[in-house]
Amino acid sequence: MGEGIERRRKANGALAGPVSLETPGGVVHLHWDERAAATPYGQMPFFIEFLEATGLWEKWVEECPLAYRSPNGSSKRDVLGTWLLSILSGHWRYAHIAGLRTDGVNPQLLGMQGVVSEDTVRRALSSLDEEAGTQWMRASIEHPVLPLLEAPWILDVDVTVKPLYGKQEGAVLGYNPHKPGRPSHAYHSYMMGGMRLVIGMAVEAGNQTHSTYGMPGLARLLESLPEGKRPFAVRGDCSYGADSVMGELEERGQPYLFKLRLTTNVKRYVEKLAMEGGWKDAGQKWEGQDGRLRLQGWRRERRVVLLRRRLETKEAALEESRQLALAFMAEPDMAGERYEYAVLVTGLPLDVLTLAQLYRDRGDAENPFDELKNQWGWGGYTTQDLKRCRFAAMGVALVYNWWSIFVRLVHPEARLEAITSRPLLLSAVARQTSHAGQKLIRVTPMHAEAPRAQGMLMRASQLLSSWKHGAEQLAVPSVLQRLCDYLIRLIAGSPASRRLHLLPCYV
Repeated sequence: MGEGIERRRKANGALAGPVSLETPGGVVHLHWDERAAATPYGQMPFFIEFLEATGLWEKWVEECPLAYRSPNGSSKRDVLGTWLLSILSGHWRYAHIAGLRTDGVNPQLLGMQGVVSEDTVRRALSSLDEEAGTQWMRASIEHPVLPLLEAPWILDVDVTVKPLYGKQEGAVLGYNPHKPGRPSHAYHSYMMGGMRLVIGMAVEAGNQTHSTYGMPGLARLLESLPEGKRPFAVRGDCSYGADSVMGELEERGQPYLFKLRLTTNVKRYVEKLAMEGGWKDAGQKWEGQDGRLRLQGWRRERRVVLLRRRLETKEAALEESRQLALAFMAEPDMAGERYEYAVLVTGLPLDVLTLAQLYRDRGDAENPFDELKNQWGWGGYTTQDLKRCRFAAMGVALVYNWWSIFVRLVHPEARLEAITSRPLLLSAVARQTSHAGQKLIRVTPMHAEAPRAQGMLMRASQLLSSWKHGAEQLAVPSVLQRLCDYLIRLIAGSPASRRLHLLPCYV
C-alpha cells in the first residue's frame, strides 16, 4: 500500500515539473508553484480591513456559542472564517468550500490557521444549540444596522419561496408561483427600505407563507427596537393586509401601509367611489381618492386609498393584467376608457400623492430578494434539517449586510449589486511574500475598470484609518458608529445629529 502511495507521489511530482508548451504566440515554459501564497481575490484585504476596523468580525467570532470538547477540534475562527469566505465568494453549496483551499492569503488575514472542510462546517452548524445560535445570529445581523436607524426609515416585510429538490425537513407543498407542485421553504424577511439591509428573517415550512407566520418575527423585531429607532411605517403587499396583522400593529401604535386584496366586497367599494368622482393626482399617471372602509371580519373601520390609472390601449390592458396580478381591469366607462385599480390601507396621516409614491417605492424591496437568491446563497446551502437551513440563511443575510455597507462606503454614489461589485472590488490575482518580518501582497487587477476600483478602495481605506485613529485618541464613537453617521449624512444630506429624513418627500 505504501509503495502505491509513493508511486503516485512521484508521478504527481513529475507532472508538476516544468512543461514546454507550443502556442500560436510561441513556445512558453510553464511550471506549478504550490508553495506560493496566492489568491484569486487579491482586493479582499480591503474588506477584511473594514471588518477589523468596525469590529464586526471579532464580535461575531467572540460571541459565537460554538464550542468543541475535543482538543483536536477546529477553532471557531477557522469554521466561521471558512463560512464567511465561502458566502463572500458567491458559493451556494457546501461542496464549493473545497475551492477555498487554494487561497493562501485571505484566511491568514482573518487570523485563521487554515480553511476547514465542508463537512466540518456542516457538523459545526449541526452542533450549535438552535436557541443560542439563533439569538447570536439575530444580534449579529442587527448590530451593524441599528446605528443606521437614527433617521426615519421604512420596514419592508415580505416572503420569498425557496424551491427544494430533496427530502428536507419542512419541504412541503405550498404557494410556489414559479414552480407549482415543488416543495419549498418560506423565507419571511424584514428589510430596511432604501438601504436594502436585512434586519431580521425567519425560515418556515413551504406551506407557511401567509403573513400570520411572519407576524411573530415582525412583532419580536419591533419590540426589540429602541423607541427612537422604530420604523416610520411598516410596508407590505396584500398578504399583510389582514385584520389580525393590522390590529396587532395598531395596538403597538405602529403605522403601516399595505395593499388590499381585490375581493368582491372591495370591488364593490371601488365601484362606489369611482362613481362619486373627486379624483386627485397620485403621480405617474395615477389618480387617487380617500375613503373609509370596514370589511366583514374587521374589528374597526380603516382608511383606504383608491388608486386608478387609465390604460392606453386594449393590448396595454392585457399586458398590465399579466404583470400586475393584484390589480383588476374595470369595464370601460361611458367614455370607453379602461382603468387599472389598486386599493391601499393605511394608518398614516399623509396625502394621497405621498402614499401612492410611498407604496410604488416598495418595488425596490423585490430587488434584494433577487440578489440574495441568485447572487448570494439563499438559493442553496441546503441540508436535511431545518435548523441548519435557518443558520445558513441568516449567515448569508449577515455577510450580505456587511458587504452592502462596505460597498456603500466604497461607492457612495449608488448601490451596486453583488454581480457588479464583487468582480470590481474583489477579483484580482495576488501573491504574498515575506521579507524582513513584513508581509507584502502584490496585486494584479483583472477588471477593465481596475484604476477606478483602486481609487475607490484607497479612499475607503483612508477614511477607515482616520476614523480608527480618531476613535483611539479621542473620546469619540466607535468606527462603526462614525461609518453609519457618514452614510446617513451621505444619503440624507443633513447632519447626523438631527432627526434626519432618508425619505424627505414622505415626512
